[in-house]
Amino acid sequence: MQKGVCLWVVLVISFCFIFVDSRGENGRLLIDGKSRIAETDSDFVCATMDWWPPEKCDYGTCSWDHSSLLNVDLKNKIFKNAIRAFSPLKIRLGGTLQDKVIYQTKNHQEPCNPFLKNTSELFGFTKGCLSLSRWDDLNRFLQDTRAAVTFGLNALMGKRVLADGSAFGAWDSNNAEALMRYTVKKNYTIYGWELGNELSGNGIGARISASQYAHDTLTLYKMVHRVYKGIEPKPLIIAPGGFFNPKWFTKFLNKTSKTLNAVSHHIYSLGSGMDGNLTARILDPSYLDDAGKIFKQLESTINASSSSASGWVSEAGGAYNSGQNLVTNAFVFSFWYLDQLGMSSIYDTKTYCRQSLIGGNYGLLNTTTFEPNPDYYSALLWHRLMGKKVLSTRFLGTKKIRAYVHCAKESKGVTVLLMNLGNSTTVNVKLSVNSIWRLHKHRPHTHHQHKTMHSDSESKHTKMGVIRKRTRAEYHLTAKDGNLHSKVMMLNGKELRVNSYGEIPSLRPLYVNSLKPISVHPHSIVFAHIPHFALYACNS
Repeated sequence: MQKGVCLWVVLVISFCFIFVDSRGENGRLLIDGKSRIAETDSDFVCATMDWWPPEKCDYGTCSWDHSSLLNVDLKNKIFKNAIRAFSPLKIRLGGTLQDKVIYQTKNHQEPCNPFLKNTSELFGFTKGCLSLSRWDDLNRFLQDTRAAVTFGLNALMGKRVLADGSAFGAWDSNNAEALMRYTVKKNYTIYGWELGNELSGNGIGARISASQYAHDTLTLYKMVHRVYKGIEPKPLIIAPGGFFNPKWFTKFLNKTSKTLNAVSHHIYSLGSGMDGNLTARILDPSYLDDAGKIFKQLESTINASSSSASGWVSEAGGAYNSGQNLVTNAFVFSFWYLDQLGMSSIYDTKTYCRQSLIGGNYGLLNTTTFEPNPDYYSALLWHRLMGKKVLSTRFLGTKKIRAYVHCAKESKGVTVLLMNLGNSTTVNVKLSVNSIWRLHKHRPHTHHQHKTMHSDSESKHTKMGVIRKRTRAEYHLTAKDGNLHSKVMMLNGKELRVNSYGEIPSLRPLYVNSLKPISVHPHSIVFAHIPHFALYACNS
């Protein structure tokens, strides 16, 4: 331990001199390569599909169109290809109206009606029905696109909601069990069943006490084990899908220690979708840091409890009430989104579900054309490049740089994510790893800190092999025409667009000599895969 500390001190003393030259400002990223600090699921990136009908409007704008689970076009080629590109994309089916959904059954006698707008009703809509035919269509689509599916169940079924929003009574699970049994009979795969949406703590529209929620979660647990008897692996039990409240979550976790697999919460840290300061907040490093406190608090709450549940973000749209056009569906939002992925993974979040895959003003896909918005490509690059193992980092330089490092996904080395929130200065970033020298003691050619002498007789082939080992792959993301509010993402200077067949474009990197620093231009994002950083943390 003392040696490690001393080495960090040497690094800090040696590299804390940051200067500005004609090419921009220099900085250094310190990476702890000895051990990982957290680990995510391999399919960490997740997106939601919601229930909102076209009549869902916010601040005079109706941004959902036909993107609901009940009416989205499941035959659209772009839609299919966008999901297949992840293989798998974890998709959470749920949202506010899930707690007003009735599931059609074989013995269902009443007509299966859609949601109808009614401002006097809870959440502003009547109850709606999921028909068995639509459930069949959804499952065939999700299986065809190789998605990993979680489904949000109606947690208010059988409860009485008082005028003050408090909900009383035990959960009536009969309708949910009928749907579950039908799902098993049809051999549809569900990764997890989530109980309720935003009913924890103070709740949104309605609230359930922690004790009652724990009792209802036990009912779900018993039901899953009954319906899936003899089937392995069983779906995860996920709850409560609400906003983090330390006191409520502590009580809930301690009462579900043997029944809960994942404790889920929601993130809307930027405020209202009509707020005029969203862009300023997104580009403010101190605001981004503050948003990370929730993840730290939840991790501490889980660790202090008797529960073995993992932390999930099952819905995160940044700005509530459907987001804001030209902000939460534009390039600038990738700074917030990727920072959230990086920050949450540091605090051992296993899954992070973006609101939404499609729908509202914060969809990864355009609501009407299905064309990917910038954040889609940010999500896809994260999914393909950032592995499960999270490394500790420290950036020496401007506060405008956000930096995260993971072991590379299904590859050797590490992947570095760098974001420049500044609007005027390029930052040239060099990397230092605190265990690299020991790890490469017998392979000095694999890192630029070491020099290898080559004799005149050394073959050209060997020299070229050394050069290749010192090459990294870089993915530079920028907004078209430098407009932060553009809905077009540029990768290494080239516009990303689907082709006439609805195919997602290839995401090709630039190959750069690793002796050079990583240049992060103003208002840009860089993923850099460095295969020759063979760290102990990534191999253990």
